[in-house]
Amino acid sequence: MTALHTPPAHSTELANAAEGDEAHIVTTPGGRRWLAVLRLATGFIFLWAFLDKTFGLGYATPPERAWISGGTPSQGFLNSDSVIGPLKPFFAAIASPVSDVLFMVAMLAIGLAVILGVGLRISAVVGSLLMIAMYLAEWPFGANAASTNPLVDYHVIYALSLIVIAALAAGDTWGFGRRWKAFPFVQRNRWLV
Repeated sequence: MTALHTPPAHSTELANAAEGDEAHIVTTPGGRRWLAVLRLATGFIFLWAFLDKTFGLGYATPPERAWISGGTPSQGFLNSDSVIGPLKPFFAAIASPVSDVLFMVAMLAIGLAVILGVGLRISAVVGSLLMIAMYLAEWPFGANAASTNPLVDYHVIYALSLIVIAALAAGDTWGFGRRWKAFPFVQRNRWLV
């Protein structure tokens, strides 16, 4: 079983934690590696969405609707039949070229940061807000919902994964988390951890 907050005396994880950090350390090597796997997989979900929408790789986005071919990634979604429920007018109102750029920058930045293991706190906040917005846009409550579970769908799982990854410093294993936290700029701006 993975121990949280009570590392053994020989734990190198606690010894390597930055001074002033909360002791959100998973102390078993297997636990750290599985967190790293979760981090890499979650980051790749965001990076893949960016790549597919940018280049139209034919999975969720056909080549003719690629961003580089003039497609509109967020506008296409926000003005589609996928957006249902009482918040549909709000989501239609925010659909614009600006929302396309913000969405794509967020997908790329979250994907790269999570894969690299840096900036996990801000990635968790921005990624979770994005996932909650998409969850609400698809309005999982009621007969017309696309989701088969109105409370916990994949958007919620992705948001929770981002939070766990950040809270447990998953970027320190197989990532650049420790190096990132050592930069003076990051030391002065702890929200960047």
